[in-house]
This record gives sequence, structure tokens and C-alpha cells, in this order.
Amino acid sequence: MSIVVRPATPADVAQMHDMILELAIFEKEPDAVIATEEDLHRALFGGVAVPDSEYGDHDSMEVARDRADTPSGQPAVFAHVIDDPESDGLAGMAIWFLNYSTWEGRHGVYLEDLYVRPQFRGQGYGKALMSELARICQENNYTRFQWWVLTWNQQAIDVYEKLGAVAQDEWMVYRLTGDSLAELGS
Repeated sequence: MSIVVRPATPADVAQMHDMILELAIFEKEPDAVIATEEDLHRALFGGVAVPDSEYGDHDSMEVARDRADTPSGQPAVFAHVIDDPESDGLAGMAIWFLNYSTWEGRHGVYLEDLYVRPQFRGQGYGKALMSELARICQENNYTRFQWWVLTWNQQAIDVYEKLGAVAQDEWMVYRLTGDSLAELGS
């Protein structure tokens, strides 16, 4: 069986949103996802999908041409998916964006979410998605490919280390959200 990784399309958004919800459950944060399908669509494609006809034909979507939620108005988030070989569904996805190293003067890829549905794990789907992002780095002369992993997810850590990834334990992650973010920004 050949695993084919392809760029996500607007038709994939609903299933990708479902996988984000599945990932939140896996990560023990089932109520943390507030993003909607429309939010995901706008981030990836710069518009909101609307049915082609007034009858709601969701198999054929057109994109309302509004701006993405970025300073440039262009999408800044990307996604790749793998189709389920036995249905019209998706087996896995990778959602990513570019980061930048001032020291190296080059972009890199930051992997926000990697998710493979349980029935496809252990079959090379996750590695295929990671390989595609590494290929994108090579093709574009990007110097880094990085992501976070939960400390308790030893299965993922083992896979990443097999791929040659190295934990960056000298850095601490900080985050501002909610009231603290609003207060600092006002």
C-alpha cells in the first residue's frame, strides 16, 4: 500500500475539524477547542466555505472571498492530509505554519498538530506526514522543523527520536492568554 500525502482542500475542513476535536480528547482537553470549522477554513484558505447553491449542496463548495485573519489578509497556516484508503474520509493530518530563525536568517516549519486516527496508527501515516514537511523544508531551504509534544506521550516521543529529532530541554515555553493577554495589549 502506498501512502499519499496531499495538501488539504476546502472540502477537507469538516473532517479536519473533527480530527482536531479527537486530538483534544486524546490530549485530555476535550473542552478546550473553541475553533469552528469556519475559523479553520479562514485560517487555511482565507475565506469561509459556502454552498454553491441555495439548496445547500455541501459536496460542491465555493469560497466567499474575505480576508484571512492575518496582517496581510493572506492565509498563514497550511495543512496536509492523508486519505483513508477504504472510505471517503481522512486518515490523518498535519497542520503547520512557517516560523523564522533570526540567527540563521531562514524560515522553518512549525508543526502545530499531527494527528493520525487510531485505526491507522503504527502503519507509517504519521511518518509520511512528517516526511512531507521535511521535504518542504528541504525544497525551500528551511533550516528547522520543530513541534511540541506532551511529556506523557511517550509513544510519540519514541517515534520522534527514531526519526532523529532531539528534545530542546534548555528552553521553557511561556504563553499569554485571556485576561493577561488583554491587559498587556491594552
